Amino acid sequence: MFTLKVDQEISLKLLEKKDAKELFTLVDQYRTYLREWLPWVDNMNQETDYEPIIEMWLKQFASNDGFQAGILYNGKLAGMVGFHGIDWSNRKTSIGYWLAENYQGHGIMTKTVNALIDCAFSEYDLNRVEIHCGVENYKSRSIPERIGMKKEGVVREDEFLYDHYLDTVLYSLLKKEWKQSV
Repeated sequence: MFTLKVDQEISLKLLEKKDAKELFTLVDQYRTYLREWLPWVDNMNQETDYEPIIEMWLKQFASNDGFQAGILYNGKLAGMVGFHGIDWSNRKTSIGYWLAENYQGHGIMTKTVNALIDCAFSEYDLNRVEIHCGVENYKSRSIPERIGMKKEGVVREDEFLYDHYLDTVLYSLLKKEWKQSV
């Protein structure tokens, strides 16, 4: 099973069906906060809603098409991060992430995304990593900006969020740029 130690306080792990309750509890506790930027929150109304999703995530990992991992902070689930999928022919991926509100401001996501980028370039031998963030989601945008990813531009109406489309900012980093930005 995939695990990744980011530092003394932060580690990543693939979630299993037994983790559905903890994931549901975390999302439910911060539902209003998470809903502002995540389109799936309203569809996850009970613990069992996560079981087929977790199974899908495990299949994604098994088929070598990226992964979705729980972020553990001092052993407690704090959020999620992962590669949406891997485009092997073009050797690229995109990273998605979310963090419960009470875990923000501790550098957790910056360290975690740094670790995933390093994994993408060193373990998966990819050439390009992308992150899309809502134009007005300044907290999320601060992650790729802090890491030194390049802002490529705005993708108009890139994501449908409940009743409207969101423009997103596209950030990228190339393998040849990585060591310069760490």
